[in-house]
Amino acid sequence: MKCGEYGLYLPQILRRMNTYIHQIKNWPHFTWKNEELLSKLGKVRHLQGKLLGKMESLGFALREEAVLETLTLDVLKSSEIEGEVLNPEQVRSSIARRLGMEISGLVPSDRNVDGVVEMMLDATQKNDQPLSKERLFGWHASLFPTGWSGMYKIEVGDWRKDETGPMQVVSGAMGKEKVHYQAPEAALLNQEMKTFIDWFNSEKQLDPVLKAAVAHLWFVTIHPFEDGNGRIARAVTDLQLARADGSKQRFYSMSAQIRLERKAYYDILEKTQKGDMDITDWLSWFLDCLHEALLTTDQILARVLTKAKFWENHAVVSINDRQRTIINKLLDGFDGKLTSSKWAKITKCSPDTALRDITDLMAKQILRKEEAGGRSTNYELF
Repeated sequence: MKCGEYGLYLPQILRRMNTYIHQIKNWPHFTWKNEELLSKLGKVRHLQGKLLGKMESLGFALREEAVLETLTLDVLKSSEIEGEVLNPEQVRSSIARRLGMEISGLVPSDRNVDGVVEMMLDATQKNDQPLSKERLFGWHASLFPTGWSGMYKIEVGDWRKDETGPMQVVSGAMGKEKVHYQAPEAALLNQEMKTFIDWFNSEKQLDPVLKAAVAHLWFVTIHPFEDGNGRIARAVTDLQLARADGSKQRFYSMSAQIRLERKAYYDILEKTQKGDMDITDWLSWFLDCLHEALLTTDQILARVLTKAKFWENHAVVSINDRQRTIINKLLDGFDGKLTSSKWAKITKCSPDTALRDITDLMAKQILRKEEAGGRSTNYELF
């Protein structure tokens, strides 16, 4: 039956009225074309197994360092995706303390940093525990310990209420806003989230990596919280990927790769959320992104091995705690140039003590002056 001057068939008109995926009648019964995904899934699973095997061959200390590097990167990049920049040293210190790791140079961490870390560690270290409404509420409360998001008071530890209007993803200047997505209305959230949580805890037939991809899309489409939905969606994803690995130790960061592909990430989400129940394109993108995340882990491992080799070569050299702190920062990738004044500030010592520490390390051929001149003398590892 045709309807209207444009000659559209009635089903087409009804489909156009269903602007978003959650408004389609058979939501949330997702479908996909397995034959288009099998090759990519196979490559990802192969890389996962290869990575875990490589990490198992390392000693405990090196695995612990790799986990610290990966989790720090994961927390930093997941927040960066949402435009929030956290202090790397605080994140690293917060994770190390909660994992009981004894490393030098730990600094105090802000409550908002601790909250993000607590959520991520709960998701990955306790991946064998079921997801629940209370657990998600706890994660949300950890993200917003003051009950405020920036300048706005928000509903914390509960589903959003939509008291000021529908939950929308919007971009553009005021008066020229573009609505990319509108989430299900608040009145539906209890049932929507019950369906999601029941599926997440009971679905055993689906490949665990594909399950992580479906869970990510499903959660962020429901958008159950007033704020923090992206970070919690990525925590849910990490929880499921940890189950897929069969390990509490994390050696790759999906969030770091999503941060690199941020525009493509939002584009594929918008396209999928305005599409139909066939989510093959989203799953394909997710597998490609995860594949790159697994490959990037080689860089993390290289840094960890370089640091381990350095300390092995200098095992019999006398090095004090201040020197050890700065050397580790240099091995991790020091931000900017190292000067004696920065040394004094970081280690909380006098300029004279900093200069003595530096001179001592130069004599031991651990530090040297950078060749490039300038107002200040800069130092680098030998």
